[in-house]
Amino acid sequence: MRTSELEYDFDPSLVATEPAHPRDAARLMVVDRKSGSLTHTTVRALPQFLRHGDALAVNRTSVLRARILVRDRASGRTSEGLLLEPCAAPSHWRMLLRHAKRFEARSVLSMIHHAGHETDDTLELIERDGEAWIVRVHAGAKGGDIAEILERSGHTPLPPYILKARRDAGLTLDDDDDRAEYETVYADHAARGSVAAPTAGLHFTTELLDKIAAQGVPTHELILHVGAGTFKPVEVDDLRDHPMHTESFSVPAPTLRALRMMHASRLHGSSRLIAVGTTTVRALESLPKPLPDGDAAHAGLTNILIAPGHRFQHVDALLTNFHLPRSTLLALVGAFLDSHGNGMELLRHAYSTAVRERYRFYSYGDAMLVV
Repeated sequence: MRTSELEYDFDPSLVATEPAHPRDAARLMVVDRKSGSLTHTTVRALPQFLRHGDALAVNRTSVLRARILVRDRASGRTSEGLLLEPCAAPSHWRMLLRHAKRFEARSVLSMIHHAGHETDDTLELIERDGEAWIVRVHAGAKGGDIAEILERSGHTPLPPYILKARRDAGLTLDDDDDRAEYETVYADHAARGSVAAPTAGLHFTTELLDKIAAQGVPTHELILHVGAGTFKPVEVDDLRDHPMHTESFSVPAPTLRALRMMHASRLHGSSRLIAVGTTTVRALESLPKPLPDGDAAHAGLTNILIAPGHRFQHVDALLTNFHLPRSTLLALVGAFLDSHGNGMELLRHAYSTAVRERYRFYSYGDAMLVV
């Protein structure tokens, strides 16, 4: 598809600078693919749109405090970085570093706590790797693994558009508040590996999950560690030429077993698997076909690009946020809307309505349920 199809008119004032309080008070647009109808409600009303036989699938990854402020111990120069992904060597990561060319290999950078003081946790610059640096993470006196180091010395990796919207509005919010809010209530803290949140899941409260469970709708879990590439804009004319990022994922045996058990009822339309978020869709649609038998989990890497024409194997409904123009996330939603051949037209209609009705956009914004 042409990436010009992923454009839409947008008002920057609609970028949400903080989540709804409580989380499930966020607005919800329900899009019916068959009729093309749009219904306006709130996430709290989600159980009304679920039925007997349905199940949710959620991504339980946890977010690393992967945004880092640093100071060069030799020169005193300060900068900001974002850890992207681990390397094969222990404690080595790829990292984007602002003004990267001003720094030299073997420089030691002190990490600056979100309260503003310098810590004894450090990064050593090893070598350039394209637009990024390879760095070695060194723990200070408190020791610990990468998640523990970042938890005490890193910053919440809010997307740049939220930070810009806050600057434009003159807002300064506490990083500890963001740390709590930029994480799903069902995140597995033993699975800290994402540098961005699976944001559709941010709308759930424990009370809403309990209500859904009491309705007889089970929740099945998986892990996909979200990479910074999820926000990378498409800068080519043909979407097929976009270099997709790679993310690691794992689907536990109970979820695979549930998928196998639901297969026949899903084909007959008596049950639906509702994916919470595009990251959940990417993991499910990256599973081998047919699904593996047995009691083992499945783990792997995916760089799947989902665009109109994709035939979905495991997803019958999708809860998602409103996404950036010219993004692969928007292409995925268009693909899911396309089951009746009018996906991009319906996508444009839904997004123009969301702008007109002043829905809140992006990571901290409102939600769309596609059924």
